[in-house]
Amino acid sequence: QVQLVESGGGLVQPGGSLRLSCAASGFRVDDYAVGWFRQAPGKERERISCIGISAARTHYTEPVKGRFTISRDKAKNMVYLQMNSLKPEDTAVYYCATGSRRYWGQGTQVTVSS
Repeated sequence: QVQLVESGGGLVQPGGSLRLSCAASGFRVDDYAVGWFRQAPGKERERISCIGISAARTHYTEPVKGRFTISRDKAKNMVYLQMNSLKPEDTAVYYCATGSRRYWGQGTQVTVSS
């Protein structure tokens, strides 16, 4: 049974940092691509980053490039999203999902506000 559980969201001031975690079970994170998505109020869900079977293959959308870093820990079967220099427009519910988008976590809220 595939499960993804996000954690690490919260309230942070502009310019601050958060690290989101995605705990995977039912599959190995180094056997499948995993992506991070977000959905802001009133907007469609968008993919912001993904990591391929080869950890060297990572992708970021322009709004987060240079500020966010995706990584994984094979031993812990976890995928992370380090978010730096956060902006109010990063406020959203963040989700991790398998590359096929078949399996999703429940999401974690990130709010960037002073």
